[in-house]
Amino acid sequence: MPRPKGTRLSAAARATFLAVLFSCVSVQADETAAPKYKIDGATFKCLHKMTAVKHYFVDNLAGNIDATVAVAKAGTGTFPEGTVLQLIPNEAMVKQQKGYNPKTSDWEFFALDTSKDGTKIVAQGGEEVNNFLGLNCHACHSLARAEFDLVCEQDHGCLPLPLTRAMFHAIQRTDARCPQELSAEDQEALKAIGPAIEQLKNEAAANKK
Repeated sequence: MPRPKGTRLSAAARATFLAVLFSCVSVQADETAAPKYKIDGATFKCLHKMTAVKHYFVDNLAGNIDATVAVAKAGTGTFPEGTVLQLIPNEAMVKQQKGYNPKTSDWEFFALDTSKDGTKIVAQGGEEVNNFLGLNCHACHSLARAEFDLVCEQDHGCLPLPLTRAMFHAIQRTDARCPQELSAEDQEALKAIGPAIEQLKNEAAANKK
């Protein structure tokens, strides 16, 4: 979920990235337990009502927000159960109880649809969940080294997306549940996002063939 400042990928790097992402699209976890935290659309709130750490947002469904913030600030370690991580409005990770799904380090992934009326869950689960681009969440996050608990940052081992920090910031400020005033920099960043997203969508579609 949390991601590094974007860099432009070479054609070969993009191909490798997409191949890894789609390698687990249809894989199901072999052993999972019922989730302790029952999630619905109301679980997710406007990003700006969560706790901001670095360039992303956190919460904790068990009320243990201090422990979640401590790991987020440290940049390493295992997040406590109940942790919610969001970088952008339409994706989230929730840390379920230990043993929920060893293959995802007990993270449950969510693809979300947000509007002024609230949040709807489009997809949720483990290795099978894809984001709004059709890219597999777990396949990307699984590249993070063990000490980072499947969380992607600039030096965590995950392959970068061709999106800049300014682009992510602008997306955060367009959260439909509580839109923020956009600066001139935000507006320029949003203009640049379109081509990058279309490129990823086209490459993802081609990779499925």
